[in-house]
Amino acid sequence: MEALRWDTLVNNVLDAAEEHQLWVPGDRIVVAVSGGPDSVAFLHIMHEISKHHVPLELICAHVHHGFRKESDEEAHRMMELARQLGIAFEWIKADIPSYMRQTGQGPQEAARNRRYAFLHEVADKYGAASIALAHHADDQAETVMLHLLRGSGLSGLAGMKFKRREKNVELIRPCLRINKTVLVEACNTQGFTYFHDESNDQRKYRRNAIRLDVLPFLGQYNGQLTPSLNRLAEIVSEEDDFMEQSAHDTYRCLVQVNGGRQTFEAPSFLKLHVALQRRLIKLILNYLPLDSDFVDFTRIETIRRKVMDTDVTTWSLDIGQTLACTREYDLISFGIRTDVQDRSYEYRLAQWSGTYELSLMEINRYIRLMPMSPENYHVPESADQAAFDADHLLMPLVVRSRLPGDTMKVLGLNGSKKVKNIFIDDKIPPSVRPRIPVVCDGAGNIIWLPGVRRSDVAPVRESTSAILYMTVGDSAIQG
Repeated sequence: MEALRWDTLVNNVLDAAEEHQLWVPGDRIVVAVSGGPDSVAFLHIMHEISKHHVPLELICAHVHHGFRKESDEEAHRMMELARQLGIAFEWIKADIPSYMRQTGQGPQEAARNRRYAFLHEVADKYGAASIALAHHADDQAETVMLHLLRGSGLSGLAGMKFKRREKNVELIRPCLRINKTVLVEACNTQGFTYFHDESNDQRKYRRNAIRLDVLPFLGQYNGQLTPSLNRLAEIVSEEDDFMEQSAHDTYRCLVQVNGGRQTFEAPSFLKLHVALQRRLIKLILNYLPLDSDFVDFTRIETIRRKVMDTDVTTWSLDIGQTLACTREYDLISFGIRTDVQDRSYEYRLAQWSGTYELSLMEINRYIRLMPMSPENYHVPESADQAAFDADHLLMPLVVRSRLPGDTMKVLGLNGSKKVKNIFIDDKIPPSVRPRIPVVCDGAGNIIWLPGVRRSDVAPVRESTSAILYMTVGDSAIQG
């Protein structure tokens, strides 16, 4: 790469930084470096900027995921690179396979969560203003397409933002307008050593399949597909910001908070544009103690249509997770239901055939049990799923409400732990806890807290011949 091209690349990052106010002179920035060409080139760009354009203090952060044999060499090379550039280096050897077993998360989710947790730890240690990530234009195109296929709204189509606050630091992405090929070319022509992660070529991961199959296929019909998707993301991002600001302004004007309940007057709500009605309900739900994945379009639209129906002036709509939306004449309110605290239940499952769904009517949830052969087995992707060696489970299974003093032997931990303390450690809101059932084996041992943790009872091993796969979910909202 000619000097001009390298200068152009550096200037592109500087332009993005100025446009989006990504840093100010003297900022301390954690730069995430995986060892791939994107992040290696990005570290060199940031180093160039810090030495010759804007005084910045950089910290190179690397996560050894424990998946691949090359990871040891990658960590060593990144450490050496940071030393050569005179940059502080922090790294962690994260045992992601063990973390997956403890949390019930899939490999990509577990690796991402552990990686971001470490980056925040490094930022806290150094008092950094931001965490810089090497996401580029191709990553952005993949993200937009992934969200499009999932049926996302505007926020999803906005893709990744140049700057987004998370916890106490800014996540910044200065390379979002730069293509991956440019970053790879920079490494090759400048002689920067980098590594290729072969897991990026595995189509079993959805994002990889989109990059390797979907985008090339669609590219036959639009040779500028990646720039088009990036342009869409930038346009939608600005419009999404405008709508979000309008929703916050409307919230301040219409919504009152009294005793933990959020209320507004129905006539004022009915005057709003439908887009703003949905945004306002979403904002209210986000202020309630709900899981982030719980706030989806279906739930928002169910509530909106209920409020729009003026024929009935008093009602209560169970919206899940111990919460309800109620109407008393013209007053709409959101808050914790008053009838969930003392609900107790117990279901015994001695035997069943095929896939069986147990309806937990008391908490509007269900547990689905599915027999599975080892050939079809896949590691649970979240704590909402759990797999057990069926031959080592003592029957009958019991699904019940939580009892005082309940304890569980958590997978990956020594000894037993009180369920109450598990909830506290996992930051499960008190209002959510009554909707978490307890699954026990025939000996009374708690084997699973759906959505939270599983025990060390009957883990799936290489010798397992029969698997019981369980999932938990919310029952459909009754309108």
